[in-house]
Amino acid sequence: MKRPIFLLTLSFIFLLSCGKSDHTAPYIHTVTGAVPLDSMGLSLIHEHMLVDFIGADAVSPHRYNQEEVIAKVLPYLLEVKAFGVKTIFDCTPSYLAKDPELLKILSEKSGIQILTNTGFYGAVAGKYLPDFVFEETAVQLADRWIAEYENGIGETGIKPAFIKISVNEEIPLREVDAKLVKAAGLTHQKTAMQIASHTGTWATAEQEVEILMQIGVDPSAFVWVHAQAEQDFQNYLQAARLGVWISLDGIGWSLDEYVERLLFAKENGFLGNVLISHDAGWYDPSKPGGGDFVPFTNIFEKLMPALNEKGFEQTDWEMLLEENPKQAFGN
Repeated sequence: MKRPIFLLTLSFIFLLSCGKSDHTAPYIHTVTGAVPLDSMGLSLIHEHMLVDFIGADAVSPHRYNQEEVIAKVLPYLLEVKAFGVKTIFDCTPSYLAKDPELLKILSEKSGIQILTNTGFYGAVAGKYLPDFVFEETAVQLADRWIAEYENGIGETGIKPAFIKISVNEEIPLREVDAKLVKAAGLTHQKTAMQIASHTGTWATAEQEVEILMQIGVDPSAFVWVHAQAEQDFQNYLQAARLGVWISLDGIGWSLDEYVERLLFAKENGFLGNVLISHDAGWYDPSKPGGGDFVPFTNIFEKLMPALNEKGFEQTDWEMLLEENPKQAFGN
């Protein structure tokens, strides 16, 4: 007996939708593999496990022992996991001791999802840029970052989840910094990875946004890192109107400026454009025992009580630590 055509059609649509669901659901790359975007949970979008400030011409994995780094860092990950943190973005860029395999071990041992990045760090007058960055075009640099997204970083097979660059605070931007921004924009267009740029004031960030817009990248693809450096709060309103993500990410080191900025964001209706984190850690190979590691806990132990007294609610924290990271970095 033949089945009615409409039933066959419905069956086909059902099977097609089932077959597509696993492949089209939003996801994000962690150092242990791709995971559903909805699994991010409570997220810290700017932290560091390891950073070496020796410079691009001398940085090397031989300057530290992985086991010693793990022994130092792991207790801090377990500490913040107890506050409900599920995901941490490690923002250490290339040529500052980015070590995806180390991050993978820390992720597996802690149970926290860790994300790494692609990109180059132009600040500090280019100290952390290898020579080829000054010679290659923006297209050539973007090709390097796109290849890491498609094939993995080096021989690790570990894929980046976002683009991390930095620029010097100058007007106009240095030529090499403008090139890094353009390369990041080109990479975003091919991969949909978000651009997180260590910046500072809006005078610099605005120039970056203009470069991105000139090549057709929407400002919502840009995370204005270290926006706590901005003193004119009206510039936050301008950035938010453009759709820029305003990242207040030094909470591991101080508190008061974050309280006033977050209150301003809530009162002026742009808390949905704000990201927060500590910029904390990190194991420093140049110091005995890795130096003093700054915990990832100030948000939970200090910032939350301070802002709850001033009217913040659980929904505000869910927006800042769960919904906004997912919206900003999902692709």
